[in-house]
Amino acid sequence: VMAGLRRSPQGELNDHDTPERRTHPPVNTRTHAPDLALLVPRQAGPSDLSIRTDRDVLILNWRDLTHPEGGGSELYVESVAQRLVAQGDRVTMFCAGHPGAAREELRDGIAIVRRGGRKTVYLWAAFLMVVGRFGRRGLVVEVHNGVPFLARLFTRRRVVVLVHHVHREQWPVLFGPRQARIGWWLESWLAPRVNRGCDYVAVSEVTRDELVELGVSRERIRLVHNGTTPALPTTALRASVPTIAILGRVVPHKRIELVLDAAAALRADLPDLRVEVAGDGYWMPWVQQHIHALGIEDMVVLHGRVSEQDKADLLARAWVHAVPSIKEGWGLSVVEAGTHSTPSVAFRHAGGLAESILDGTTGLLVEDAAGLAPALSVLLTDQAWPALPGTAACPHAHTAPCGSGAAVA
Repeated sequence: VMAGLRRSPQGELNDHDTPERRTHPPVNTRTHAPDLALLVPRQAGPSDLSIRTDRDVLILNWRDLTHPEGGGSELYVESVAQRLVAQGDRVTMFCAGHPGAAREELRDGIAIVRRGGRKTVYLWAAFLMVVGRFGRRGLVVEVHNGVPFLARLFTRRRVVVLVHHVHREQWPVLFGPRQARIGWWLESWLAPRVNRGCDYVAVSEVTRDELVELGVSRERIRLVHNGTTPALPTTALRASVPTIAILGRVVPHKRIELVLDAAAALRADLPDLRVEVAGDGYWMPWVQQHIHALGIEDMVVLHGRVSEQDKADLLARAWVHAVPSIKEGWGLSVVEAGTHSTPSVAFRHAGGLAESILDGTTGLLVEDAAGLAPALSVLLTDQAWPALPGTAACPHAHTAPCGSGAAVA
């Protein structure tokens, strides 16, 4: 089962509700981590893939899960690392430092090395690879988050490239024109050429297709969706008033303001509407200004960073989960919401969200910002939505249940 994924040529209730009527089907419940077979030396063909343990594995990621801006990508990567450790590999994860973090520590069997910051982490990685700080044998897993590490230039070890999504739309949102052009050139032109011949892991069909557009061979890209662990037990009931939940980092490209605009537009029809935001980030002051400008301070609760239990309770209370991001590789929060039978709404052209949400079954996909308020209104007012119960509405929920080991690292 550890080699389950093989290479393919395509590569609180209100007065009118009952618990049953406010139950929505869960979405895909795959595990976080990819197949271990992705990370072993390739033999003559797929049938020759075997599980090798006792290797040195270096994972390059710009931040770890303890970083203030850590999120779903980091959870995915650390799940990979933990499973590799469980298989007997010696795993080192290199990432940027952050206030209060040790330069080096051992956590869950993973040796974590931190150097540099948001921009200099890449230079530190190159230097430490060149001087042999991480050894010269084994495997390197390079996680692309826009700026590539270009590990292949600094090591002779085999390199596997893990990509959540391509950042074409995010560069101009986060940087000025010149920096955006440089960043996109690094991601779209330089990285594919440096990594020519490397194996890739993509977390959605959209990501795989975009990588192919950048010149990566489709045959070298393996598709492994994100997923989630079983939902934490919670005693929380659906809220007594319509409630929208938003999870994630508070940064510009998450576009929380779009949900706030939609909530303000719905207020006349849903005067008790509530929006709860779980997450934090440097964009929070601008979000607070936007809330004030809309005059909806009484509608919105900003929780900041929350515990896993508090997150589970929020998702269990919420009537709908909104994901207004400009782009996501897959949408881990969609899966987490689904484990609590909470539907999601997102934009159709926002990367892997079109795959993690089954439109009309486990949530709704909209074309643009103008469609967001109507979609939220449907999910908040239609008590019969959706019609299909349980996992019958999700054809791939059963393909790799959490803990099965069917697609783990």
